[in-house]
Order: sequence, then structure tokens, then C-alpha cells
Amino acid sequence: MQPALLVLEDGTQWRGVALGAQGTRAAEVVFNTSLTGYQEVLTDPSYYGQIVVMTAAHIGNTGINRADMESARVWLSGFAVRENSPLYSNWRAEQSLDEFLRAQNVVAISELDTRGLVRHLRTRGVMRGVLSNEILDAEKLHQLALDAPDMNGADLVQYVTCAEPYHWDERAANVWYEYAQSPISSLQSPISNPFHVVAYDYGIKRNILRLLTARGCRVTIVPAHFSADDVLALNPDGIFLSNGPGDPAAMTYAIENVRALLGRKPIFGICLGQQILGLALGGETYKLKFGHRGANQPVKNFVTNQVEISTHNHGFAVRASSLPSNVEITHLNLNDNCVEGLRVPALKILAAQFHPESAGGTHDALGLFDKFVRMMEIGD
Repeated sequence: MQPALLVLEDGTQWRGVALGAQGTRAAEVVFNTSLTGYQEVLTDPSYYGQIVVMTAAHIGNTGINRADMESARVWLSGFAVRENSPLYSNWRAEQSLDEFLRAQNVVAISELDTRGLVRHLRTRGVMRGVLSNEILDAEKLHQLALDAPDMNGADLVQYVTCAEPYHWDERAANVWYEYAQSPISSLQSPISNPFHVVAYDYGIKRNILRLLTARGCRVTIVPAHFSADDVLALNPDGIFLSNGPGDPAAMTYAIENVRALLGRKPIFGICLGQQILGLALGGETYKLKFGHRGANQPVKNFVTNQVEISTHNHGFAVRASSLPSNVEITHLNLNDNCVEGLRVPALKILAAQFHPESAGGTHDALGLFDKFVRMMEIGD
């Protein structure tokens, strides 16, 4: 077995066995607490510029399949697991995790003390690191980690956004939402509900698009730099702001475009989309100590007075005290009181910091997509 080494910027060393492609990768090291959905994690563009540590003990058990891709490729810089399953078993599986990582040129590490590493990151906060299976000199890797770019002030959306506008037609399959609170089968058909949604691609996930089309929306995806005037020229019924990587405050072009769209059309933002909305409304954002990444985060919904278990992937958040008085905070994280949702009824604005569309689960908050459709039904 080929050795591999992960060295953090504080000098700590984490040894394991090489997995995936050959190479050396420097990036911010974060962790995800999901028990399932590792393929969705791998192909989520929001992880661009990060090495992701999975806390679940066994990864790779169900293999890899084309249907569960959240984008066309893997975007993260590196992948770390406690144990990679050499065998996989699933009726949809097409290849093993190791084969997929090699094909995608992803450097990974297994047989790692993920429990110790995650406890370290929770105590010290996420930090830069270098993962390598070709350089095993800890001092050299430590210097590379110190030289790696910091996430603060980093506009990473430019690396993941689409180059040209395009349309999306694929719908979510009903079978995956049979027991959801907002089952797709109960919604109007695409023919009877033809709303046009223009979606800004800051690193958009495919299941967001599937759930919009499943609710009868015609979806046009546009690049992150697309101007507000060009968006309005497409005559949308609603505007969607997607998830994505990096520091939202660095995306001044996106903030300016969204500010110009406030009050013009209904707007729904998810994850980075909420942060951009918060900044456009006059608020501030800040970096979390170790972020929220996983499918088991409890949030309190103050609209329904219920607790929802939700899927997250964000290292930045909107500062509650910075928001103007017309912004209503609809959701708070029960672990750290982070702002997880907001709305401005007068401007037809709806946003969630978490991921209600989560392909790997959970589906407690799918109703937010229905609320967006109802905002478009009301019209201008």
C-alpha cells in the first residue's frame, strides 16, 4: 500500500494510505458529517478549493453512478476517509470510488484517523493543508500549506460558473420523494404552471434544477457575471441565486447585480445565494470557525414553529445583527444560532442558508420550492 500524508498549516501531520490519483493538493481542510451521499459531496461545486474529510467510518460501499452526479465533474481538491470500501454493492453502481477518483484526477487518502482530525479542526477551526502521496516530507508539505491561498477574500465562483447561458429540462423522479412533506406528485404539472426562472450559476447543483422543473418551471441558467439588465431582458417570472464556493463578500459583481434586481422579480437564494442576498440588502457576512457541512443539521423554522433536519455546506454566514429591520429571519441553526433562512415579503425575497433540495437527504424543507412558485403566481 502506498503511503499518503496530510499536513495542516499548524504543522500537525495525519498519515494514511493513498487513494485515487497521484499528486499533491493544497487547499482548505474541512469536514462533512453525512452518513450517505458521498458522491453528491464529491460533485458539489461548492467544495471547490477544499479538501473534504468524511466523518462516516466507511465510504464507497454503494459505488458511483452517473445519476447521482450533482455536476459534470468533481470540483474539490482532495478527499479523506477513514476506510475506503474495496467492494461496492448497489443496483445502480457503475464503478468503485477509487476508480472514480482516479478518473477524475482526485488525490485522496484512506486509513486516516478522521475522528482525531475532525476533533482537531473543531477545536482549532478549519485551516489550510496539503495532501500528497508523492511528497512525504512533512516540512515541505507544511511550507506548501502556509503558502496556500486563504479562503477569506477568495472569489472562487469564477472557476465553477458556466461559460454561456443554457436551459435545463430534466425533472426530479417522484420515487425519491414519496415520503417527503412536499411530494412532487402533488404539485401542478409543467404544462399548467409554466413559470420561467432565470438561475444564476454560482456553482449550481443539478438537484436544485430538477426540483424547479418538477414544479413546472422553465429554467434558464446564466453565468455569475450576467448583468441584471440581461437577466430582466429574458423576462423571467422569478430569479434563483445558487450555491457556490468562496467568500461572498469578494463577489462584488454578484452583489451589485442582485441589488439591482431587488423588488423587480421574486428571488429565491440557497446557500451562497442567501449570503449574496444578505449583502445586497445591506447586511454583512462572516466566516464560521469550522462551518456546517453534513446532512444532519437541526434548524428551527420560526414560520412553522418546527425543527427541521437539514443538509448544509457553507463556511460563511450572514450576520444577524447587520440585517436591516425589513428582513425577517425565518430559520436559525440550533447548534450555533447561525442565520439559516430569511425573507422580505415586500420585495418577494426568500432564502435558505441550508440545502432544501438535498439529493442525498434530508427533505424536511422541500416546501421552500413551493413557496417560491407561489411568489411567482402572485406576480409583479
